[in-house]
Amino acid sequence: MKPVLQVALDLMHLKRAVEIAGEAVEGGADWIEAGTPLIKSEGVDSIRTLKRAFPGHVIVADMKTMDVGGAEVEIAAKGGADVVSVLGLSDDGTIREAVLSARQYGAKVMVDMIGVVDRPSRAKRAEELGASYICLHVGIDEQMKGSSSPLEVLKKVSEAVSIPIAVAGGITSETAPELMKAGASIVIVGGGIIKAENVTAATRKVKDAMLSGEGIANELSKKYGKDELFTAFSKVSTCNIADAQHKSGVMKNILPRIDHGVKMVGRALTVQTSKGDWAKPVEAIDRASDGDVLVVDAGGSDIAVFGELAAWSGRMRGVRGVVIDGAVRDVEAIYEMGFPAFSRHIAPNAGEPKGYGGIGHEIICGEMVVRTGDWIIGDESGVVVVPQEMAVEIANRSLDVAERENRVREEIKRGGTLSKVQELEKWEQVH
Repeated sequence: MKPVLQVALDLMHLKRAVEIAGEAVEGGADWIEAGTPLIKSEGVDSIRTLKRAFPGHVIVADMKTMDVGGAEVEIAAKGGADVVSVLGLSDDGTIREAVLSARQYGAKVMVDMIGVVDRPSRAKRAEELGASYICLHVGIDEQMKGSSSPLEVLKKVSEAVSIPIAVAGGITSETAPELMKAGASIVIVGGGIIKAENVTAATRKVKDAMLSGEGIANELSKKYGKDELFTAFSKVSTCNIADAQHKSGVMKNILPRIDHGVKMVGRALTVQTSKGDWAKPVEAIDRASDGDVLVVDAGGSDIAVFGELAAWSGRMRGVRGVVIDGAVRDVEAIYEMGFPAFSRHIAPNAGEPKGYGGIGHEIICGEMVVRTGDWIIGDESGVVVVPQEMAVEIANRSLDVAERENRVREEIKRGGTLSKVQELEKWEQVH
């Protein structure tokens, strides 16, 4: 079969899904997928609506059926689906019943290998059971952890089956051609298209890459690994990160002492000190590495433990900023030099360098536990902490939040309002 570009409408709102699908079709999308979130949110009517809106296009219902395959395929096919997804993790009987039902109602079955361990073997069995397509799928939650594309397993599956193979999971115009060369016939793109401010252009870029066989650079929906975290966190706001962490990690009552546009991103070097004792915060600068952020637990004291000279020392050592659960002074000079500082208080008076406390151990700052090595991000909205073991996932989830907001912003600029775009009245909680 000729290469197919399938756009996955993993959205909550049907109205938005139809609008975005129209833009994607204009850009060259071949198949339109009613994503699982859309089907769960709007029901089978989402499939029916898409079929009416795009009668000349193949409509894929990503049902992710796990049981009662015959019944669920019947529901989707009667709603207008041409292709229905069934999970490869399901029982052989489920796949068999799904295939028989699809044949009865003029549809086809795509078996999704998400979560399957031995994908070549299971794909071969799905083909024996009558599946028309195999889908190699790196799930969104798996992508957020920095998981790679299904390139290696794709090569093995393409050797095991003769039916067309679809690939899904963080695919962009940069990676699509390589996957096609490895054996994919259907390229499924979700976020790389539906989160774009210009969906038509984003779709066309992927399609052009598929047709030319040459990757086209595209940052949208790029997934970042552990060596790229500084870049990833620099692209998002503390608000994006707070949303990605479900409101956790936000330091309380730690306020920005920065000029407009100044941002702080780095790894924590923790310091604990007593009231007014500035010895350990200053000594920590000598232990800091390029890219560190000093995070100081001064017990909420209103006597300064950090000022202009310490800030200059930090800058010369490559320190990216300071966060103090206590007081900072010389704020006008710190503003002028552009050194990111965040604190609970501002005070002109400093204490004495007595040397109490320690460096590098777990502390409490802004009512948040902070360990050396955690990621600290600060901007004009405040400071957030990202645990080091969750950093890759939270960075990618934060970028996802930012990209989705970019798309909503574009829809508002076209004449909508936030309330209308999100259909707030329809989706208000009824509890």
